[in-house]
Amino acid sequence: MKGLVLALAATATAAISGCQSAPKPEDMARTSLQTAPADLQLLCAHAAAGAAQVDTAKVLPTSSRALDAASYSVDLDAAGRKFTCIVDTAGSVKSVTPV
Repeated sequence: MKGLVLALAATATAAISGCQSAPKPEDMARTSLQTAPADLQLLCAHAAAGAAQVDTAKVLPTSSRALDAASYSVDLDAAGRKFTCIVDTAGSVKSVTPV
C-alpha cells in the first residue's frame, strides 16, 4: 500500500510540474531591450583583455545597459579585475576603465 501511495504521489507531482509553461522572453531575467548586443559585449571583452593584459578567454561581461540611443556601458570581469567599457552602436570602443 505504501508503494502505491508513493507511486501516485510521484505521478501527481510529474503531472503538475509538466503543466508549467516557460515565461515569455520579455519576462525572463536575462532578457532586456536595454542590454548591449552580444557582439558589442565581445568587443568590450577584447578591449578589457588588452587593458588587463590577460587572455580574452578570461574576460567575461557581467552586465550591460544602454546609456543612450547610440552607446552602451558593459561591466566586465577580467580574471578577477573589474572593468567598465563604453561602446557605441557602430562598434567603436570609447573607453575601458578599471573599477
